[in-house]
Amino acid sequence: MTNQTDQNTQEYTDQYEAQRQKIQQKKARLNIGKEKEARNLERKPEWLRVGLPTGDNFKEVRKELREKKLFTVCEEASCPNMSECWSAKTATMMILGGTCTRACKFCHVDTGNPKGVVDFNEIENAAKMVETMSLKYLVVTSVDRDDLPDFGAGHFANVVKRINKDYPDTLVEVLIPDFNGESQHMDTLAKSNPFVIAQNIETVKRLTHDVRDRRAGYEQTLNCLKYYKENYPHIATKSSIMLGLGETHEEILETMQDLKNVGCDIVTLGQYMRPTMRHLKVERYYKPQEFEHYKKVAYEMGFEFVASGPLVRSSYKAADYLDHLRAKGHDI
Repeated sequence: MTNQTDQNTQEYTDQYEAQRQKIQQKKARLNIGKEKEARNLERKPEWLRVGLPTGDNFKEVRKELREKKLFTVCEEASCPNMSECWSAKTATMMILGGTCTRACKFCHVDTGNPKGVVDFNEIENAAKMVETMSLKYLVVTSVDRDDLPDFGAGHFANVVKRINKDYPDTLVEVLIPDFNGESQHMDTLAKSNPFVIAQNIETVKRLTHDVRDRRAGYEQTLNCLKYYKENYPHIATKSSIMLGLGETHEEILETMQDLKNVGCDIVTLGQYMRPTMRHLKVERYYKPQEFEHYKKVAYEMGFEFVASGPLVRSSYKAADYLDHLRAKGHDI
């Protein structure tokens, strides 16, 4: 029986690796005109121009990750906050492969049919990443996997359980798909006891169908966040809003209030930046002081923690929430 299990796991791993190589080859072909395309992309304002990650510790950690064949979302997405987050012992890992079954118009992840392939080595790799980077806070995210019977909830739960068991001092935040809004799969995830459950609403109600895949709904995201808070009140809930897609001031406030009304504890706001010319264009670049204004408003609405700024991403300095709770006297 063990030999058969090992063989099945190896087959999954081989399929997953073949899928990964196919994606990389596709990206390489697309990168042929990358330099020309980059010149055509909207010129970004000064406050969005950041330097490359630096520091001896950053370089050493990256080298060790490469040697162990571990990959962070931080690197693969070329996140401008990478060095800052790694210094804070925080990182983001993507599971369930690199092919998404949905096609949101702001996202650079490949779309396709992964055909049920799951790399179960990701569970072990998550543990290795915590050890290698001495993480105090791990964010685990994924593509949408509508091809799986449970939409990937079980795999998420197994990763969380492994970290909770082997590294109880490391807290795990999960940035999850909606699992089709099915409560049994949401229960599977929540019962693994992550520290934070995040599900992004992404944009305002009016723009949802223009920005997100048709299977991803504004109300569905709110309903999922409400379900987690009502049934697992000890787990913090979180969501993120991108600005710059054509939303109005009033719509931003409405979206923030809708999130607060379903008990969302944490909200992040950041600038949408166009990955390629094939994606939605940036309608507006918000100034840093505008993000500060929305941060103030969010706190006035009653959110427990807010991160708001041009370069803020959903998982940006996620461990700051932990520091915030400790500063308020919580024993965590």
